[in-house]
Amino acid sequence: MADDPKPAAPRWRGDFPIRWEQDHYITRRELTKFLTLGSAVLVVATGAVALRGRRFRPSGGPARRIAAVADVPPGGSALFRYPTDGDPCILLRLADGRFVAYSQVCTHLSCAVIHEPGSSQLHCPCHQGFFDVGDGRPTGGPPQRRLPHILLETRGEEIFAVGVEA
Repeated sequence: MADDPKPAAPRWRGDFPIRWEQDHYITRRELTKFLTLGSAVLVVATGAVALRGRRFRPSGGPARRIAAVADVPPGGSALFRYPTDGDPCILLRLADGRFVAYSQVCTHLSCAVIHEPGSSQLHCPCHQGFFDVGDGRPTGGPPQRRLPHILLETRGEEIFAVGVEA
């Protein structure tokens, strides 16, 4: 029986040779260290991008005439674009005569918000979101962030947009 030939190696070993001595094992501890350090790098990078975005966000463009004071009655509104022609905004004259302006883009899913004359809310018809006309904060529906506020100046009988406060 000592002369029995060695059993032949399975065929798959020929198709998929594994050289165990050249294989580099990674321990669980090394994998955990790699994943922890990789996650930390991603957290720091995300924070840096967020801070950079806040710091270098454009505050608006040059002053742009929106409307004449007489063109917007108390409780009324007017549409305009600021700081670029691709940024729709809404100007509101509150019942007390103050003017406020906001981006017309809903903070939920970017639908256009509308104002019904005499109403104290801006309404997003896409998902039934509501915003307070006094400060742009959400008062109902899915939006969680307030509308970006457009800074205004009244010069004589003209109203100008002068900046954006996010």
